[in-house]
Amino acid sequence: MKNFDIITNDREHHSKLVLKGLLVGIIAAFVVVLYRFALSYAEDFSFFIYSFIKDKKYLIPIWFIILILLAFFIGKLIDKEPYISGSGIPQVKGVMGGYIKNRPLSIIINKFIGGTLCIVSGLSLGREGPSVQLGSSVGDIVSKKFKSTRLERRLLISSGATAGLAAAFNAPLSGVLFSLEEIYKYFSPLVLISTITAAVVADFISKQFFGLNPVFNFSTSQAIPLNNYWILLILGICLGIFGAFYNWITLKTQDLYAKLKCSTSIKLMIPFLLAGILGLLFPIVLCGGHAIVEELSLTTTLSLLLLMLVAKFLFSIISFGSGAPGGIFFPLLIIGGTFGAVFGYIAINYLGISPALFNNFIIISMAGYFTAIVRAPITGIILITEMTGSFTHLLSLSVVSIISYIVADLLKSTPIYDSLLKRLLLKNNINEYHSKSTKKIIITNVVHFGSKIEKTYLNNLKLPENTLIVSIKRDEVSIVPKGNTLIKAGDTILTMTDLKNEWKVRELMDSLTTIE
Repeated sequence: MKNFDIITNDREHHSKLVLKGLLVGIIAAFVVVLYRFALSYAEDFSFFIYSFIKDKKYLIPIWFIILILLAFFIGKLIDKEPYISGSGIPQVKGVMGGYIKNRPLSIIINKFIGGTLCIVSGLSLGREGPSVQLGSSVGDIVSKKFKSTRLERRLLISSGATAGLAAAFNAPLSGVLFSLEEIYKYFSPLVLISTITAAVVADFISKQFFGLNPVFNFSTSQAIPLNNYWILLILGICLGIFGAFYNWITLKTQDLYAKLKCSTSIKLMIPFLLAGILGLLFPIVLCGGHAIVEELSLTTTLSLLLLMLVAKFLFSIISFGSGAPGGIFFPLLIIGGTFGAVFGYIAINYLGISPALFNNFIIISMAGYFTAIVRAPITGIILITEMTGSFTHLLSLSVVSIISYIVADLLKSTPIYDSLLKRLLLKNNINEYHSKSTKKIIITNVVHFGSKIEKTYLNNLKLPENTLIVSIKRDEVSIVPKGNTLIKAGDTILTMTDLKNEWKVRELMDSLTTIE
């Protein structure tokens, strides 16, 4: 069976895969830890330089010249390695789906340099998307070193992505759930064991450098009383609308940048020069957003909270829309938290809510806003729980996340990373996987309850040419498929096809085995 790839059910084989996942987690953790340190020093330097030149105004023109040169340099990096542009998560999904080819070592080097220089300049970008891409690239390198099968390669790439998110946020469970909910969109024991191994070891290594303290250290001593849950309904609706608007305006901003008939470097000069202006006038909105978190309190005026919300929102959109190497993950959490601060300020001062609940609104809004944008509610709930180190808000987080999810869905807002992946493929004219290889691959799908393929006989499926279902795994037993085999929910289907048709068949099987 040398003409296609498949992982057998052999336990020894699975054990080796777990060990490879462990190795990926260790390497990815050190790469991401180094990246976190680089961004931390870069952010400190950014605030220092703007404070310094504000006092020595004769240096301002020199700094703006440096910003132009940095924009030019990063533009050349993107021209050299286009897939370092933006967050990195759509690129990972593209590699996983077989849409695009990857140059992992080049990605690691250029993304690391580009992302760090963007934060030095003050752009409103996050570390989490790049960390996911850096980790996935480590997984890709390890898979090639071990000459892994196609399916093993996908598992190791996702393990690296999981480790990257775990190390970036000190949130191992969130990393695993993100892979299951956003990348795979289904549950698989094999995926779970490989990703959780990588996530746990990455989190352990990360904590050796950054300690056990959560990313957000809000002082909250009580949960929202049940008789105040009516306010969460309003908050969830507002976050759902705001999240849908964020997705819409992000894509519109990318459209505006695309209409500019100029080089990548010239486009990048827009957010870089804007960062220079904001650094002198309103520096709190620079970089990821840690500075804003420190100002979110009831003693801050409503006008200042609104100004921070609007300025951070617009600057983040302009920064990310330019294609600069950096993510939206952390900035959108900060925007959501700031929205929660505004909402909490109004609820406390005008609706009679207890002032002790102010920080609760910040925390809950982060999860709700994340869910409305990314459409991964479980990840959002667990992520904020891990980042705050408290289970006090679990029920209220869930309520708001579910409501914001429903509202964004009713508004027909497509999950942001799905939209960005489609645009990535369109931009690179990827409507067909160009390959002359005759190699066969195996695509794995789990049949969901209520999917199109459930309770369907195999001979009723209309599969593309040179595509064949070779095995169905049901209750740990492998079934040899026949025309009269009835497909049931929970079945794991192995589909064999040509490498050149991978993304088409993968897309087809995903649509048949999952529910929208």
